[in-house]
Amino acid sequence: MALINDGSTFSLRTGKWVFEVFLNFRGEDTRHSFLRLLYDALVEKKISTFKDDKVLERGKPIPSELLKAIEESRFSVVIFSKNYATSSWCLDELAKIVECRQKMKGHTIFPVFYDVEPTEVRKQKGSFGEAFAKHDKENLEKVERWRDALAEVANISGWVVPKGQESEYIEPIVEKIFKTLSSIKLNEGLVGIDSRVWEVYSCLKIGLTDVRMIGIYGTGGIGKTAIAQVVYDSFSNQFEASSFLHNVRETAEREGLAYLQEQLLSDIFVERNIRISDVDNGARLIRHRLCNKKVLLVLDDVDCLDQLYKLACKRDWFCPGSRIVLTTRDEHLLKTLEVDEIHRPKELSSEEAVRLLSLTCFGSEHPPEGYVEMSNHVVNYAHGLPLAIKFLGSFLDGRSIPAWKSCLDRLENNFPTEILQVFQISFDSLQEVEKETFLHIACFFNGKDQDRVVEILDYLELYPKIAISILIDKSLLSVSSNNHLWMHPLVQQMGREIIFRESPKFLWERSRLWLPEDIDLVLTDNMGTEAIESIVLDLPTQKEVHWHPEAFSKMHCLVLLKIHNVQLQHELTHFPNGLRFVEWSGYSLKSLPPNFEPKMLVELTMCHSNIELLWKGVKQLDSLRFIKLSHSRNLVRTPDFSEARVLERIDFEGCTNLIEVHPSVGVLKHLIFLNLKDCTSLVSLPNKLEMETLEIFSLSGCSKVKKIPEFTKNMERLRELHVNGTAIVDLPSSIEHLTGLSLLNISHCKNLVHLPCAILRLELLRDFIVLGCSRLATFDDHEILPSRKRSIWLWVEEFFRGSGRRVKSKLS
Repeated sequence: MALINDGSTFSLRTGKWVFEVFLNFRGEDTRHSFLRLLYDALVEKKISTFKDDKVLERGKPIPSELLKAIEESRFSVVIFSKNYATSSWCLDELAKIVECRQKMKGHTIFPVFYDVEPTEVRKQKGSFGEAFAKHDKENLEKVERWRDALAEVANISGWVVPKGQESEYIEPIVEKIFKTLSSIKLNEGLVGIDSRVWEVYSCLKIGLTDVRMIGIYGTGGIGKTAIAQVVYDSFSNQFEASSFLHNVRETAEREGLAYLQEQLLSDIFVERNIRISDVDNGARLIRHRLCNKKVLLVLDDVDCLDQLYKLACKRDWFCPGSRIVLTTRDEHLLKTLEVDEIHRPKELSSEEAVRLLSLTCFGSEHPPEGYVEMSNHVVNYAHGLPLAIKFLGSFLDGRSIPAWKSCLDRLENNFPTEILQVFQISFDSLQEVEKETFLHIACFFNGKDQDRVVEILDYLELYPKIAISILIDKSLLSVSSNNHLWMHPLVQQMGREIIFRESPKFLWERSRLWLPEDIDLVLTDNMGTEAIESIVLDLPTQKEVHWHPEAFSKMHCLVLLKIHNVQLQHELTHFPNGLRFVEWSGYSLKSLPPNFEPKMLVELTMCHSNIELLWKGVKQLDSLRFIKLSHSRNLVRTPDFSEARVLERIDFEGCTNLIEVHPSVGVLKHLIFLNLKDCTSLVSLPNKLEMETLEIFSLSGCSKVKKIPEFTKNMERLRELHVNGTAIVDLPSSIEHLTGLSLLNISHCKNLVHLPCAILRLELLRDFIVLGCSRLATFDDHEILPSRKRSIWLWVEEFFRGSGRRVKSKLS
């Protein structure tokens, strides 16, 4: 807070103090002794100090710039001396200082009694009495103000400094000013800063003799620099020397690392004209000179290892007890440097955010009546980010409620450039593949399961595992406790704004489409272009659409298509041949476009579709790894998979009209998962399975399947076999080749009458489920007579349990 003089009274305004200390003194007594020592010590501590060295001619009024300097100073140090009271200028300044103390919250006075006693000042005795004997002949009202001011300030606790002992008092005076200043900075205008600063302070462990490095890491605008600054201001006095290098990233780009090295050495050793021509020599100089001083060093906004290597590489560069604080958006840097602790500031709580907004807009702790609801809307938009709250608060300051509403409406579609620039710093530091990953998550996958997102982006050859870890390191992304990706809403909006700015006027020239109205416009009016690479449409309820039959014909670069809850009213004649990922829930057509050549397709998921036959004949499926058409009740037969040489998973669960599984499925060399559960019309299967990688095979509920395929010798990887609820009469003896089988479910096979003894030789079988097999009569060639059923199955149970395996059996 500061005050503006309107001529007669002071009015409150928000803003920073111009000076931290104003020095009020009698030049002839102190200028070349105590004052010089005090001023130099304040400057050395980086305390902004106003000292007027002009000599005013007798009878001249105090200049207006001095009055303004007093108003704009947080503290006033009043140095009383023998001849102080002889100067009407000093006394006018003092009266002004007292006036500011009375009317301006936060203005503090520190009195120093140099070679005089406080009682002389308070009661105007001694040299002060002699001076006032002459002043009494002047304007009586002014003299009375001077007397009152002297009495008030002399009653404030201060320092009595004997002449000749000046140097002994300089340090405690400066230390008191420094600590008071730090304490005020700790709380003033920095909502929620206390707990965050003390968390960092607890990490520093000041007082221990080791050298500690602490990282403050988080997204842009979260308050890293503010926290580091308050830590520095509050605790740098506990070190022999200190330096705060602001904006290392930006300064290094603009001025070079040598400039920062010069600044660091100049701060630490209070030397001017330090010149470094070679960065490597500068690093050696820093190492050589810093090892003998206990220092506090803050490197703000570091973004690459080279900066650290040239400014603060290793702990052995520093004297014991030194502390190095690094702020960065990149956690990987901190891990590489092996810092002792990493602090990640939290977003402001709703209460803290409203308070900060209110202080910024209204200069008070709470918003005034009428602005409470709108303040909550602003806070919800900012999602606890101090930078966004301050920016919006400054923009909204002094505006009406209708203007607030208009601003919030505009924010939905127009991301403020000032906030965008802060986040884009992190985005611009990414490699191209990481940028693509970021944009996909921002546009489509924020809040989605990490494993599923990794799977999809892997299909697009974006190497998502390393890319996502880099996004996390750079504070652009995080992972929730339930393994879902989470991106701060403003960071997400920044990503979407980047896409918007690819083509502000023509949405069909943007690489990604996710807004329903945009997608509907492009596909209905057939305005697709080669610029469009990804489309994701996820409607909450089903909607009829009138997309043009050739809607996708010009989207030659489309690789990702994800559609949900759309009821097509027209056929589609084209699908782009470059598609790599298609997920279309409820696809309403009977087949895919006939000219679609899915050579690049990696995953095809069309659950609950109306598909009867995907395509006719054989398609080149060189890249297909996963196909899922579960609960597509009109599907009659699977396609020919002869050219699907890398297919890993097939899921046709619940396709109740599926009759035939093409024989090509039986020889898929990379298939891991084959799910035909509840395909209740299925009658035709491959005669033999030769799938050496198959791990899970389910025919559960396929009630018309009377015979399962034979198994070849190379199928030892099969772990689970589910044939429960089928119409099988027996199991093939080739089941003996399934040496890796750990679960066999034959429950509710009501026609099953025969089991091969080979089952008992499957050493890895742990779960053998035999429930409701009421007609089971023989075990291999040995008949199980009705009277002996119970004892035989008790023996089977005992056999499995004796080998540590489980069997659930019930014959009736």
